[in-house]
Amino acid sequence: MKSVLIIFDQAYYERIIAILDRCNCRGFSYLEQVKGRGSKTGDPHYGSHAWPAMCSSIISMVEDDKVDPLLEALHKLDKQSEQLGLRAFVWSIEKSI
Repeated sequence: MKSVLIIFDQAYYERIIAILDRCNCRGFSYLEQVKGRGSKTGDPHYGSHAWPAMCSSIISMVEDDKVDPLLEALHKLDKQSEQLGLRAFVWSIEKSI
């Protein structure tokens, strides 16, 4: 089992949910407003007058065999509008209840 953290511009919300559905990744937690700034590209998302955009994030526990198809679909979406910002991070889950 892996944990996938997806951080994205709020404009991507519906498309991210559609990708999760297509990849059969049912469970997730959604954080609607996340502030941040990418390390390499993209505009800051601070929700301020100067930088009004906001990010959101989704964390999902995903079966190992679903991780690569999910990341590929997310990467394809990111390539369509790189300035909006979309990142995904994966780490192993050792135990859960």
